[in-house]
Amino acid sequence: MIELIKICKSFKGQKVLDNLDLKIEPEKITVIIGGSGGGKSVLLKHIIGLIKPDSGQVLVNGTDTAKLNDKELNEVRKMFGMLFQDAALFDSMTVGENVAFPLKEHTKLSKKEIDEIVEEKLLQVDLKNVTHKMPSELSGGMRKRVGLARAIALNPKIVLFDEPTTGLDPIMCEGIDNLVINTQRHTKATFVVISHDIRSTFKIAHKVAMLYEGKIIKIGTPEEIRLSDNPVVKRFISRETEKACQT
Repeated sequence: MIELIKICKSFKGQKVLDNLDLKIEPEKITVIIGGSGGGKSVLLKHIIGLIKPDSGQVLVNGTDTAKLNDKELNEVRKMFGMLFQDAALFDSMTVGENVAFPLKEHTKLSKKEIDEIVEEKLLQVDLKNVTHKMPSELSGGMRKRVGLARAIALNPKIVLFDEPTTGLDPIMCEGIDNLVINTQRHTKATFVVISHDIRSTFKIAHKVAMLYEGKIIKIGTPEEIRLSDNPVVKRFISRETEKACQT
């Protein structure tokens, strides 16, 4: 479903992605790990077409999105949902209005139909009786759940996650991990997650890809990554595991 081929991207002469290759399996959870400032978010933005590569191909269902114009790209983006790091909810809208937003923007459904979908998606992320609440009334974990409900409102085939457990305590992290796993099983969508949270990565991922110096240097199952003899992978896992143990 998604394949990046020889992707290069530089900003002000600084190379961020360097002939990067990555094939993402459909209907699975792929987690991309790597150090802060290493290009994970830039990679995610290439997948959804917010950034175009200097060279290389970004294939989504066989279409090179790097060559599409804005109108064509917007059509492809209808396949995507995205959960941002801070959930990115509209503060001036209720929870229900937030989840309804993509449905109002991209469909001609009636208000009754939209309200029914909103309730369905909120139940899917284990939220009840919150449609009239404002985002400011919710905990960080609840805001993430609302963000996910909005991301899956249009039943996307691909859902992107930008550091979904950042800023959450261990109990909330576990809840979000379980939510990601259960939602993927229910929707059968392709999930791409960027993270530095090793505990979360090993719990939710079908495949893990390690980004280092602009390249994917290792990809495999969580067990293959855990047992990797690549010194960079080993050092990263050891360091992040140690950090997690200290929190």
